[in-house]
Amino acid sequence: MPRYRFSDFTLSPRRRMLIRGGHERPLIPRYFDLLVFLIERRHEAVHRRDIFDRVWNDVVVSDSALSQAIRTIRRTLGDDSREPRFIRTVSRHGYRFVFPDVVEEADDDAWPSPALTSSAVDAAVETAVDPFEPLLQRVTAVATNASEEEEQRESAELLHALGTSEALRRLGTRPRHAFARALLRDTRWETAEAGPVPLLGQPSPINAARALVNLRLRRAARIMAARWAGASIGGGLAGVVGGAAGGLILAAAPGSAAPVDMAPVLAVIGGCCGAVGGAGVGAGLSVAEATARSQRTISLVSGAALGGGLFGVAVQWVGRWSLAALVGVQVDTGGGLEGLVIGGAAGLGYAAATSRADGGLAAPRGRRRLGAAVLVACTCGLGALGVTLTGRPLVGGTIHAIAQASQGSQAALTPLGRLIGEPDFGPITRAVIGTGEGALFGFGLALGLTRRP
Repeated sequence: MPRYRFSDFTLSPRRRMLIRGGHERPLIPRYFDLLVFLIERRHEAVHRRDIFDRVWNDVVVSDSALSQAIRTIRRTLGDDSREPRFIRTVSRHGYRFVFPDVVEEADDDAWPSPALTSSAVDAAVETAVDPFEPLLQRVTAVATNASEEEEQRESAELLHALGTSEALRRLGTRPRHAFARALLRDTRWETAEAGPVPLLGQPSPINAARALVNLRLRRAARIMAARWAGASIGGGLAGVVGGAAGGLILAAAPGSAAPVDMAPVLAVIGGCCGAVGGAGVGAGLSVAEATARSQRTISLVSGAALGGGLFGVAVQWVGRWSLAALVGVQVDTGGGLEGLVIGGAAGLGYAAATSRADGGLAAPRGRRRLGAAVLVACTCGLGALGVTLTGRPLVGGTIHAIAQASQGSQAALTPLGRLIGEPDFGPITRAVIGTGEGALFGFGLALGLTRRP
């Protein structure tokens, strides 16, 4: 693995260090990888799609994440986007490393010992008596367009480079301090020199937390919408497969009076239930993943459980009202508790399967994606098993209860119980069918959620 020398910089991919004049210039890992990638392909303009596939290959991020990465690299190199020496923007395409004299050499043991990191804003210190104040005024101002929002983020990054703790001390409780604190908290993950930005125990913690959530949701809104739709489609398709398979098995079971036509009916019911469940759990997971950078597992479990529970309560109320009003059937349908438990199980499996995702919404590929889907299927299956052991019905159990309460219905699942070895639709049958429903739902949900746009 070679190292590269350009201008007064030395870049070592093997040591993962960028050195200038004996001092290390720190970059977060993804930004370091981006700089290496641009230098490796310095003889061509690199398309934005290729950058996302190389640097953010395991997560999905918004276009603004790339713009922020380029801006940070330019500042680290002392580059200017208007008159670039190192990185040029190629309109409607991507970026190119344009410095002409790049020396590629063996990365041997002859390596200068880096000194402690010098200030990343020496120029700002030299040209301003108080470099903090202009930046603090900018981050506390009201941005009226996207350009001003990006300028605010750049100012927040510069404040981190000057010193996070000092920036927070000077910020104090001036007007819009809560928003500025949220912005500093958000940009600390993209700035190698950043220190901690606590919210609890600081002035206006609720307002700051609300502003932080709003910042992250706005930057991830388009991606979240796509993932929410993918989760709903994945859950719906899983429900269609499960319903159709259940209908065919029911029709083929010994002693069953159910016709083969029952398969498409159950497929439609399963698809609707799976789509609604996927929409609820997927929405909770997407929002939690977009807004949480720390305590990720707790956030994902809580978000998925909350989304599944809320959608489940809505479906439970609509289902009971519809059955009572249209056909006069009173059935204890499931919904809220089931959605809460299975949603939380999906969040736990998803968090464990994507624990290495950082800086975006997880999007594993190939075997890793399949492995994530299997793990989520297992946790959802266990969650569904726990629900059925308490006597709560899932989709199959609800269909059986409705069939028993309706005269002449052929959708009773008693033949499936006999097929398993019980005289009726007993606890073992409920457990087996419920576990299968949960596992199939989790598998489809995870595949839909991790689909790359």
